[in-house]
Amino acid sequence: MKDGHIHSPYCPHGSKDDFEEYVKNAIDKGLTEITFTEHLPLPKKFEDPSPKKDSAMDESLLMNYFNDVKRIKDKYKDKIKINVGVEVDFIEGYEEEIKSKLDKYSKYIEDSILSCHMLKIEDEYYCIDSSIDDFEKIIKKLGSLENVYNKYYETLKLAVNSNLGEHKPKRLGHLNLVRKYNQIFSYDYTGNKTLEEVIKLVKEKDYELDFNISGIRKQYCKEPYIHGYLLELVKQYKIPTVLGSDSHDSSTIIGKQYKNI
Repeated sequence: MKDGHIHSPYCPHGSKDDFEEYVKNAIDKGLTEITFTEHLPLPKKFEDPSPKKDSAMDESLLMNYFNDVKRIKDKYKDKIKINVGVEVDFIEGYEEEIKSKLDKYSKYIEDSILSCHMLKIEDEYYCIDSSIDDFEKIIKKLGSLENVYNKYYETLKLAVNSNLGEHKPKRLGHLNLVRKYNQIFSYDYTGNKTLEEVIKLVKEKDYELDFNISGIRKQYCKEPYIHGYLLELVKQYKIPTVLGSDSHDSSTIIGKQYKNI
């Protein structure tokens, strides 16, 4: 079993559990492979729209992160395979800066995920998953919940089609993050054409998806981020997936209960 989406003490919105805690817990749970996918630092001129400005680590810490994962990788090489990875935030309008950063650090990166947490609406950026209040602001800004879903999926299409260079991630993270608050903002997205267009692009470009289970742990989500209609599409188009816990603390790494997902 593999957990392909794990954060670290370098995540400013996560826990301070150290690398040893993550790795020992992974081994105890019977995993044979894990990837640490800390958020790649945001473009320098981009203003983080998250309330606490804590979407990603500062670039001054990035080499420390790579070195720490490499040390733990070497220490436990006989017990578990550990990959040095990053989660790359797709930010519309900052493609060139993201490409430049991937080119600069590619020699340290063994695995990666491309995710969308932020929507560009007119000339402003909004976090899709920061809070219920912020999500409601996005609904009001776009006019309806359906428009929010479509805007999110359109942004994912941009992400898949974007030119981020030869080191661009080939795995999309938590594709249904827009459903983080679906218990409050209920919407039946069955048959959504834009989502199917995303899946067709994923198939066409031979990408894979992060089968992200963290939504199960979220109070107002209660489902994996591949579920329902999206899961139907994934099966229909035979899209490969990689299980990911999206752990921000060591206790939530994937266990054997998810073996048959």
